Amino acid sequence: MSAETSPNGPRIIVALDKPDVDEALRLCDQLDPQLCRVKVGNELFTRGGPGVLNELHRAGFEVFLDLKFHDIPNTVASACAAAADLGVWMLNVHAAGGKAMLKAARDAIGPAGTNVPLLIGVTVLTSLTESDLNDIGVAASVDSQVLRLASLADDARLDGLVCSAQEAALLARERPHLLSVTPGIRLASDDAADQRRIMTPQRAIESGASYLVIGRSITAAPDPADVLRRIAADIQP
Repeated sequence: MSAETSPNGPRIIVALDKPDVDEALRLCDQLDPQLCRVKVGNELFTRGGPGVLNELHRAGFEVFLDLKFHDIPNTVASACAAAADLGVWMLNVHAAGGKAMLKAARDAIGPAGTNVPLLIGVTVLTSLTESDLNDIGVAASVDSQVLRLASLADDARLDGLVCSAQEAALLARERPHLLSVTPGIRLASDDAADQRRIMTPQRAIESGASYLVIGRSITAAPDPADVLRRIAADIQP
């Protein structure tokens, strides 16, 4: 893994999947930006817009803007440029959008390794199984589809990939220079909820994950700060 794509800073990304901006900001008041970044997804961004990013930046957090852009190349390029202007640390696009779209996204925000957001390609959502892929006409295993999309993203010079922790080890072997961002992280005592391909934090890091996206295990805990501290301690080398 190159210096440009080696994990740096906090490896935990707390998913602020809250329906209310004030609720999300109150949660962040309990979190230490030295221990985590935060993820703003579709619902929170739709409700709060760029203003919520400004509040999070003022609170000292680096932000992963998780909007999963997927459209014609020009539209995605414009959206990525707009996201970069908002000062986010990381943004993502669907790798299934194809090579032209991925290259347009890369060109729009500038070369990897410069002072631009990390650009990450979404492979197979962690809620999907092989049966789900077959339902939408993808006659491949999850591993095969992840590797196919990883090849497209790599050719387009993206910084890394969103995948489940179960595929992180595969990508660490096949594409070791790419970062892996892994949702579907659960503590051993947690309910899986709507995720299917899940793993505990320590096991995910051991499997090669670069960054862990953790939601309910932290955000729904009685003491989110304590859970964050314990997970951060557990994944230290």
